[in-house]
Amino acid sequence: MYDTLIKNGTIVTPSEMFKADIYIKDGKIAAVTADASYDAGEVIDASGRYIYPGFIDTHVHSRDGGATYKEDFYHSTLAAAAGGITMVFEMPNAVPAVINKESFEAQKANLESKANVDFAMWGLCIGKMNNDNLQELSDCGVGAFKFFWGYAIRKDNYNLVYNYDPSDPNVIPPMDDGEVYSIFKAVAKTGRPVAIHAENADLIKELTGKINPADYPNEYEALLACRPNTAEALVVNTAIQYSKDLGTRLHILHSSASETVDLIKEAKAEGLPVSGETCPHYLCMTNKDYDHIGPMIKCYPPVRTQKDQDALWEGIKDGTLTSVCSDHAPHTEEEKNGSLFRIPSGMCGLETLAPLMIQAVNDGKITKQQLAAILSENPAKLFNLYPQKGSLNVGTDADITIVDFDRHYKVDRMKFQSISKVTAFDGMEITGKPVRTIVRGTTVMADDKITIDHPAGKFIKA
Repeated sequence: MYDTLIKNGTIVTPSEMFKADIYIKDGKIAAVTADASYDAGEVIDASGRYIYPGFIDTHVHSRDGGATYKEDFYHSTLAAAAGGITMVFEMPNAVPAVINKESFEAQKANLESKANVDFAMWGLCIGKMNNDNLQELSDCGVGAFKFFWGYAIRKDNYNLVYNYDPSDPNVIPPMDDGEVYSIFKAVAKTGRPVAIHAENADLIKELTGKINPADYPNEYEALLACRPNTAEALVVNTAIQYSKDLGTRLHILHSSASETVDLIKEAKAEGLPVSGETCPHYLCMTNKDYDHIGPMIKCYPPVRTQKDQDALWEGIKDGTLTSVCSDHAPHTEEEKNGSLFRIPSGMCGLETLAPLMIQAVNDGKITKQQLAAILSENPAKLFNLYPQKGSLNVGTDADITIVDFDRHYKVDRMKFQSISKVTAFDGMEITGKPVRTIVRGTTVMADDKITIDHPAGKFIKA
């Protein structure tokens, strides 16, 4: 007797698409077959629907610990379940930041008590203050290390300082290129990827100090002028050179510029261990959308032009960009109202990531099999979790996302599971939606309803 049978669906992987039934036992995939007819305690009829390896979001800021008035891990993982996401990667810039074994263990225990889906964890790079701790973090099982290139950090909690004041005694200044080189060298010894937020702070500071917003059609165009494509490309190019010199696995976070796609493509052609991701807001919006979306569009790096969006889509189609993630970064509505030069960047994304990418399939921008690559298999492979995650292989975790490509609905932010309701996609009509989320054999969402009454997710060691 099997625990669960998923029948009559079409299985989708990056390499094939076929009709078969899936049998689950003890949280694992026990059989994938079109021939057998075994007994199961629960039977799920997936007729007319598509069965994917569980979708993974590798870029999530749940604000826990820290600014839990915006979000916490309980609600962010409810949002993940609602959005068809079976696993999230939690970013390390919490309070306290994940910088050594002690802070890792504390945060792991905190997140495990609230997780509604499975999760992995990032470690934070803060230069000479924790270069010697990176190996112990790797041994703990962090999926990768993140470095906020060009940002100052607070001395008390190692969180980011977005508007750096050199006279503030409680702030550690942005690291110079030599210190960054040492970070890459330390990460290389662990074998893990280092992922970077790629914006050149010196250039941005110079441009912002001299700009007159009145010279531009609107405030968003002024913001773009302060954060041009060059600000991203300069950092990406330097990082690739470090990767080449040191052999460090390099991952470019939230790629937004066409130049970044070109640089990653060239690095891959050279055989360098370089990868890149992007996010739905860069794929589904351009600077022209500011007029009707307003300040909710603000994120860093910024949403750019149609030329950049076209390059990002091409990068996904040709495999230059291997994954798409949400960069879920909640804020309150009050915080997001005001001048673009003062309000924080970021928005909720866990509940719209998969639907927006499913819509892209219906729009002919990617195929059903490419969807399996960018949301399932590639993220798992990048962080050394494949095939346990990101596959439908027999013996692996029964993480499954069932998709109805014909389901039509309108994004309603007030129905979000997240504490924050801030999104640039409110009111958007979408065709295609995850209709069931299964984590290690347990259904956590079915037909828009959360189906668990207590956290059941667990930490997954990379």
